[in-house]
Amino acid sequence: MKNSPRAHDAAATQSASTRLRLRITAAAETAVRSGHPWVFSDSILDSNRAGQTGELAVIYDRKDRFLAVGLFDPGSPIRVRILHAGKPQTIDRAWWQARLEQSLARRRDLFDAQTTGYRLIHDESDGWPGLVLDRYDTTLVLKLYTAAWLPRLDDMLALLKENAPGERVVLRLSRNIQSVAEKQFQQCDGKVIFSQRAEPEFGAPIIFQESGLRFEADVLRGQKTGFFLDQRENRREVETLARGRRVLNAFSFSGGFSVYAARGGAAAVTDLDISAHALAAVQRNFALNKNYPGVAACHHDTAQGDAFEWLAANAAKFDLVVLDPPSLAKRAVEREGALRAYERLATLGLERLAREGILVAGSCSAHVPAEEFFETVRRAAAKSGRKFAELKTLRHPPDHPAGFKEAEYLKVIYLKFAT
Repeated sequence: MKNSPRAHDAAATQSASTRLRLRITAAAETAVRSGHPWVFSDSILDSNRAGQTGELAVIYDRKDRFLAVGLFDPGSPIRVRILHAGKPQTIDRAWWQARLEQSLARRRDLFDAQTTGYRLIHDESDGWPGLVLDRYDTTLVLKLYTAAWLPRLDDMLALLKENAPGERVVLRLSRNIQSVAEKQFQQCDGKVIFSQRAEPEFGAPIIFQESGLRFEADVLRGQKTGFFLDQRENRREVETLARGRRVLNAFSFSGGFSVYAARGGAAAVTDLDISAHALAAVQRNFALNKNYPGVAACHHDTAQGDAFEWLAANAAKFDLVVLDPPSLAKRAVEREGALRAYERLATLGLERLAREGILVAGSCSAHVPAEEFFETVRRAAAKSGRKFAELKTLRHPPDHPAGFKEAEYLKVIYLKFAT
């Protein structure tokens, strides 16, 4: 990238006296050497000066040897997001180009023409800490979780135009950086930062394909980048299980699981969500896929309400219950409460499950380890007194790799009950 400082002394574009140099604790050194991509603010022992948002910070070990280089973010507890550790490398435009090519190459053979919505860059696990890039047909959505990328936005956009061309690029910003983005960089969430054509009124949802099904993605204002692309494999799995079943999709969002279930031959589908906006999107997604006989024939209902309350108050029975709530633990201190909520939710879901029914329970809480979540659901199933078999557990899809512990957020368990 233009004006990017280099990470080693011999060819540095900044002198040793001006380059941001850090030393960190022994524990943080060990973590970086083992591949962890974050250095927290309380791990920094010494710096030669105050760092600026987005500049390269070079980390040296206790023997004054190069350890790593990363993006500096003075406004975040994650003070440095590691780009490279090991032997010094030049961080220039060719380096960024090669890294982007690697990310794109990992996805090259994953999808055919029937799927035009997927992740191209998955933040730290792809070597782009705090940055994700999703494709929705010919629209790219770039989401930033750290302000460190904002000074490099023009350079990133130039790389995308050359290597991942699309009709437009939409910028999405994590809530915690929206203020600094607007005040310091004149950027805002939902801004179209590139378009091949004049689009003064652009704002309609993007229509993309997934496994041949058509879905809309609200790329300007929707959750995440507009759709939950990470649940693709689980939606496909639900389709294989749905034939002839009455399906309840709790926390339905825009109905991805439901449309798949309908195409798979579900007799009836009920979408449950607290958001009227989400349920309206469900109706539109069903309408987009009426060309499939299963979708056209499926009896479809929606119910608006809090899922916990609705499950407790409703007496209806279903043959397949999908429980896919939003994150119930956004911080580590919320882990225990989240586990209790997951058990309660699984218990409520089982009360709505008919004989020989299937429970599909998921978690997207990174602070809840997979095995703890799975054991929580199994415990709820055992307490029900019903006989069950575990069909499978699924984790991250290949376009959402998890390269370190904190990145392991997605887990789904499938249980089939005999009684």
